[in-house]
Amino acid sequence: MIFRSIYSKPILLAGNGVRTAGAEELVREFSRKTNIPVLTTMNGVDLIQDDLHIGFIGTHGNRIANMILNACDLVISVGARLGIRQVGRYTKNFAPKADLVRCDIDEYELSRNIKENEKKYQTDARDFMRMLLAEDTGDYSKWRNQCLEAKKILDDYDKQPGNYAVEKIASLLPESPVVSVDVGMHQCWCAQSLALKGHNGRIHISGGYGTMGCGLPYAIGACISMRNNRVYCITGDGGFQMNIQELETVRRESLPIKMFILNNRVLGKIRETQHLEHGDRFANTAISGGYTVPNFQKITEAYGIKAATLQSYEYLEKYKNWIEDDEPCLLDILLPENSLLTPKIKFETSTIRPELDEKLLNQVKSVLSGVT
Repeated sequence: MIFRSIYSKPILLAGNGVRTAGAEELVREFSRKTNIPVLTTMNGVDLIQDDLHIGFIGTHGNRIANMILNACDLVISVGARLGIRQVGRYTKNFAPKADLVRCDIDEYELSRNIKENEKKYQTDARDFMRMLLAEDTGDYSKWRNQCLEAKKILDDYDKQPGNYAVEKIASLLPESPVVSVDVGMHQCWCAQSLALKGHNGRIHISGGYGTMGCGLPYAIGACISMRNNRVYCITGDGGFQMNIQELETVRRESLPIKMFILNNRVLGKIRETQHLEHGDRFANTAISGGYTVPNFQKITEAYGIKAATLQSYEYLEKYKNWIEDDEPCLLDILLPENSLLTPKIKFETSTIRPELDEKLLNQVKSVLSGVT
């Protein structure tokens, strides 16, 4: 028996292996049947959306997801590698109050112990989820509601302009869209804040590969594979420049790809590290260090694609018709150069930046500890 009644605060942690096994609907069925909260890894952010969505864990994960992980008493990990960006360098800090059950098809991933007494299942995620669904599992509505209440308390705490821009984009997308995401700060903002409507949308994300420049090629491949249906691409100024020539492919093939550049005119993730750790020595990441960006609107129009420059994400509503029609377009959304990526957990020490306001911290802990 996988699940035992001794637990009062269980979570299901879903990784990309769930999709590889074709077990997405089984995870959603299990969540609805038991009301056990589902968290994801970054590569699995599109597995749980809409009314089931809480967040993803790890270095740049949603703060509430990591706090739920710290408060739970059971982690059932399905198709998640549990690498260093999820569990940290010192694994004793990972879900410190919880037992761990792991399902992975890869015996070498399971050969790494995260916890001393963890229970391991080397099997396909689809078969494992069927085993879970066959068990007599109680209803955890109270625990899930407390997780959602805690999430609401922290709704706006860590949000940067990039998060608000992503939320605005999400609000203008149809149900179950296909979105490709490039690599950079915007990748993490999307993982944190791109909550899709419906349950069948896709977020194509590079994850640990870090293939900067992948956003537009991902979108082109997705669009062609979907017989030229609309696809949405969210990219950054750095990533977009790496494959900017593919605008010709978009124009030539008349692909209805809607491109959003979150443009802070810096290579944000590296610049942030240089700001925090290296005394603002912005080598090749900002204009002061030799990094510049072109006028994306003019370049896109030169390729014969309509484009606009927005001084703020708040102006996106004016281009709703562009987002909904069947022509390609580009919207260059300007963000502050000093945009940050928050929160961030240092995997070496498990410390989180910025620290949570003490009053909010106690409030969230009180809500999450209320289950008896």
